[in-house]
Amino acid sequence: MPPLGHYPTPVQRLPSLSAPGAELWVKRDDRTHDVYGGNKVRKLEYVLADARARGARRLVTVGAVGSHHVLATTYFGRQAGFEVEAVLVPQPRTDHVIEVLRADLGLGLRPFAVRSWGAAPAAVAARVLRGAYLVTVGGSSAVGTQGYVDAGKELAAQVRQGALPEPDVCVVALGSGGTAAGLAVGFAAAGLRTRVVGVCVSSPPWALRLAAGHLARVCSRRAGVRGAHLTMDTRFLGAGYGHVTAAGDEATELARGAGLAVDPTYTAKALACALWFVRARQAGSVLYWHTLSSAPMGPLLRGAPEESMIPRELLALALVARPPHDRRQARRMALT
Repeated sequence: MPPLGHYPTPVQRLPSLSAPGAELWVKRDDRTHDVYGGNKVRKLEYVLADARARGARRLVTVGAVGSHHVLATTYFGRQAGFEVEAVLVPQPRTDHVIEVLRADLGLGLRPFAVRSWGAAPAAVAARVLRGAYLVTVGGSSAVGTQGYVDAGKELAAQVRQGALPEPDVCVVALGSGGTAAGLAVGFAAAGLRTRVVGVCVSSPPWALRLAAGHLARVCSRRAGVRGAHLTMDTRFLGAGYGHVTAAGDEATELARGAGLAVDPTYTAKALACALWFVRARQAGSVLYWHTLSSAPMGPLLRGAPEESMIPRELLALALVARPPHDRRQARRMALT
């Protein structure tokens, strides 16, 4: 298979978000592809190649109803000639969640709605038993994580070329764990001392920690390296997956001024953490790894059904009720 993405993705300094003695840099993985970028592209490079090598014709994955991973799997999987299925679970409703669901359906996704994450494994297993190739949550299998081992080496090459200083810390959203784990291994393999901080965006945190740690160990063994530096920060999670936080909202506004678009589920929380490192002077060089696609949604919505045409059982997964900001977390994490 030819490469899916455009590499290397650029890095840039964000002077408006830096502070004396603490620079903030961004790695623009939002630009991995012109139609749909973000961090899923690197993982799918390996996942789709493995599926093809195994003779698969149909893929099945799992994610929230507005999952970027499900959308990326649908888009690139269909482009590669696979049928794509997904087990979808609830998440808080936003306009973007509905747009993603519409794009999924327009691209040909075959969805299966379940009421909770607890019901998802059985639904996924049923599809696998019918011959579908399993694309794990977030593409974060040992196969998919290799894409971010490569990305860590790519960043090391940019450091050697003088594009940016060696980061003291690299901050990235941690959902399924593959991006953070792969970066930690890639940095270690390339000789960087950069510590990866995965910003927890889902619950329970202990499960994310176990998943990311397992992937880091497996990929370290495969790469023959030791000393992958990966920690997880749970302070920015707020009420849970998909729920907004005060720190994330302020990070969103600051990002807009710096020319970045972030989402409340993943990247706003990760950027809020990166800003904390800068403002607390916890590192001289902070790298925020931007994982959200910056490509416009318009092309993906051509031919997509309007909201009124989406089956009720799917729309019901986009939960309307949303709790208020966690006030204690807002006071603790406010970016002032």
